[in-house]
Amino acid sequence: MDLTELREQIDEIDSRIVALYERRMEISREVAEYKLATGKKILDRQREQEKLAKVRALAHNEFNSKGIGELFEQIMSMSRKLQYQLLTERGSLDRLPFIGVDSLETENARVVFQGAEGAYSQAAMVQYFGRSVNSFHVDTFRDAMNAIEEGGADFAVLPIENSTAGIVSEIYDLLQEYENYIVGEQVIKIEHCLLGVPGGSLEDVRRVYSHPQSLMQSSKYLADHGWQQISMQNNAFAAKKVAQEGDPAQAAVAGEHAAEVYGLKVLQRRLNNSGTNSTRFIIVTNQKIFRRDAGKVSICFEVPHESGSLYHMLSHFIYNNLNMTKIESRPIEDRNWEYRFFIDFEGNLADSAVKNALRGLRGEARNMKILGNY
Repeated sequence: MDLTELREQIDEIDSRIVALYERRMEISREVAEYKLATGKKILDRQREQEKLAKVRALAHNEFNSKGIGELFEQIMSMSRKLQYQLLTERGSLDRLPFIGVDSLETENARVVFQGAEGAYSQAAMVQYFGRSVNSFHVDTFRDAMNAIEEGGADFAVLPIENSTAGIVSEIYDLLQEYENYIVGEQVIKIEHCLLGVPGGSLEDVRRVYSHPQSLMQSSKYLADHGWQQISMQNNAFAAKKVAQEGDPAQAAVAGEHAAEVYGLKVLQRRLNNSGTNSTRFIIVTNQKIFRRDAGKVSICFEVPHESGSLYHMLSHFIYNNLNMTKIESRPIEDRNWEYRFFIDFEGNLADSAVKNALRGLRGEARNMKILGNY
């Protein structure tokens, strides 16, 4: 036979596969109807594993056995998704425990940020809530999460990602640990300045204080001058130290906002190695609410420690035409080489596609948690 004849045979076989697939999905819909009537769960792991072992055994060699296993994993995954979709259409899925609101109640809100007066977190807070915001600051990110969980504050402003330094891993861990939820975000451009005492000059500077990350992000400028670099807890504390001690030989790398707060002189602007340095801050509260016009969902989940687990979780986004915009992983404490995944995707908790994807994830992943819709 020539290539044309072989392709014709493949086309004929493929048409039969399509017809059989559609018939199988029709039966899957009937299975969903039965489960809907009886309250049975969609996913039956034991039944699926038995089925996969059975179809693999029908193959005539090891290569085909592996391929048949992958094929039927996909077919059964599609079957589950169809059943989840039907349950969504019938309104029988669990209601998401989040309340949609038209806007956040920020007028008389009390807001907490980590750091000191003059921190970039404060600048992000002012941009989001306005200059008249009623606020206070704490030393650590955990202190901020405690403040909103215990009711001492209505909202917290926390940095979660920098465009050059990457994620703030502690924030991801705290979001999983606490029953607090993201309801907004604010991105600000990070423009480091060299701040000195009034009357001082660049020629006077001998020592520079700042957070290690800010020193790194300004490394080219600082290296050119050969100053001693001293790490501090954050930029605002560095600015505060320079202001309090009044020594012209000392300077801080911080934002211009810190210069305004502590009465310092801007000796040099735009120290950043990168001109596109930005930080994304999240607005967190202890209420399960989301704005009705929200367009991004953040979740986290764990997966079984076995081949293909993450792939099957991500397929829920593909099947429901949801655009995943970010994925990060964090190690799970006391479980070596196992990870928790954090995902951002476009959508709203009121959307049927989002509900369908989340229902599938909740049924198949471990410890899935909705971190917020904003």
